[in-house]
Amino acid sequence: MFTGIIENQAEVMSINQNGSNVDFVFESALATELKIDQSLSHNGVCLTVTGITENTYTVTAIQETLQRTNLGQLEPSQFVNLERCLPANGRLDGHIVQGHVDCVGTIDEIHDLDGSWMIFISHPTEAGLTVTKGSVCLNGVSLTVVDSFPDAFSVAIIPYTWEHTNLSKLAPGDNVNIEFDILGKYMKKMSVSLPLIK
Repeated sequence: MFTGIIENQAEVMSINQNGSNVDFVFESALATELKIDQSLSHNGVCLTVTGITENTYTVTAIQETLQRTNLGQLEPSQFVNLERCLPANGRLDGHIVQGHVDCVGTIDEIHDLDGSWMIFISHPTEAGLTVTKGSVCLNGVSLTVVDSFPDAFSVAIIPYTWEHTNLSKLAPGDNVNIEFDILGKYMKKMSVSLPLIK
C-alpha cells in the first residue's frame, strides 16, 4: 500500500523490450536503499524491483500494465515519481493508494495562479468517479479534487509538490495515470449492484 506522498523522482536510463514485457532501468538516489522483490510506485504504478546496481535499479512492466498506464510512453531521460510502500508503523500522510492505475487521463488545461497551479484532467466516464474535496491519485501523487465532473476533475498543486514531482513537466495533451479513491470505487460498485428500494 502507498499513500501518494512522493519521496523522489527517478530518471529513465534505458528501456528494453523483453517479449511483450518491458524492462525499465531507472537512476535514483533511492537505489541504494532498495532491495530485490521490493514493491515501488512509479507514477502511481506498483512495480517489483528485479535488479539493483550502485545507483540504478530495474523493474519490469508486463503487457497489461503497459496498456493500462502511461509507462509505455516513457522515453530515456524522462522522470517518474517514486514512492516506497508504507511501513506498518508509518503515517498515512496522503490517502490509501494501491498502486493499481484505473485509467490514463488527459491534461486539458494548466493554469499558473501565481503561487499555485490548477490542472484540469479528463478521463473516460466509466473509469471512475471523483467528488469535490475527495482524494485522487495523479501519477502517484495524492491530491485533493477541486471541481468534479462525470468525465473530468481539477486539482490544485502547491509549490512544494510542483517542485518535487513530475507534475511540473506536464503540458496540455499529456497523459497521466489516475487511480481513483478505493472507497469511492467500492461505493460506486455498491450503488450499481444494490437493488432499488421502493
